[in-house]
Amino acid sequence: MAWIYILIFIASSFILMRSGMWVVKALIRIAQFLKLREFIVASFLMALATSLPEVFIGVTSAISKKPELPFGVVIGSNIVALTVMVALGALLGKDLHIRGKVLQRSALYAALYSLLPLLLILDGMFSKKDGMILLATLVFYFVRLIAKEERFRKVFNNQMRGWKYFKRFVKDMFLFLVGVAVLLLSAEGVVFSASKLAEVFNLSLMVIGVSLVALGTSLPEIAFEIRAIRMGHKTMILGNIMGSVVINAALVLGLVGVISPFAITDFSPYLIGAAFTLVACLFFVKFVRSERKVTEIEALFLFGIYILFILAELYFR
Repeated sequence: MAWIYILIFIASSFILMRSGMWVVKALIRIAQFLKLREFIVASFLMALATSLPEVFIGVTSAISKKPELPFGVVIGSNIVALTVMVALGALLGKDLHIRGKVLQRSALYAALYSLLPLLLILDGMFSKKDGMILLATLVFYFVRLIAKEERFRKVFNNQMRGWKYFKRFVKDMFLFLVGVAVLLLSAEGVVFSASKLAEVFNLSLMVIGVSLVALGTSLPEIAFEIRAIRMGHKTMILGNIMGSVVINAALVLGLVGVISPFAITDFSPYLIGAAFTLVACLFFVKFVRSERKVTEIEALFLFGIYILFILAELYFR
């Protein structure tokens, strides 16, 4: 029976990835038509769109009383964001520059937000109160971001005007909504199959989430990053990475805590993920604040951190 659940997991993850990319492409064209500012688009709209797989998996898992799965997914996704995504941006974009105090501060916030859920579970309980704290910090982050909006003057490609583009705008809105619906269905398939695989191979949902599911749900962010580099919008890469980390930690786990709080009797499944989250945060902040850019050598180092993380998960499980 294991092969059936593996096939369901692969098919659901593929649909999750494709529908996530579908949503991202539609949202890019919507942003172009509405003449939205690049960093705000990336930090809020795109970050939310590319984080929808984690959001739907989190809500679906919480309703199914399997809150450990999204906790693992968020930890794994944030490690991917702070290592693989930053590294890809630096390598494909020929160094990733972080200019300005707001960008530097946002990078620090992203690192702190990725650590916050791990601090909240130290008492052995991820409670409804913890979930509300995370949701409140999400509001704080975006209020501060919007307050600084005037510092990001660059408007996303604003040449799309006229009846032809308005019809395309309406079509993209429809595609966006359909894509979100498909994301929800595929997220249900991922949660179901991941739960069954955890039972078959005697692994915790946390371990399945932090490795397999996290990498799959990060593919829309990676697809958006590659597209942004090709279009010459490097600022959007940073905004998407930072926004995704904040949304994963605050929105996804905030909803999980409110819907399905849970007690933690065994911390061992969380230790490797927590340790590598801390390491990824420290080096991400160090590289960002040292020369105000992430160089190609530093990018390779971040890749190395992620490879070590996967090897550690495989070896100790």
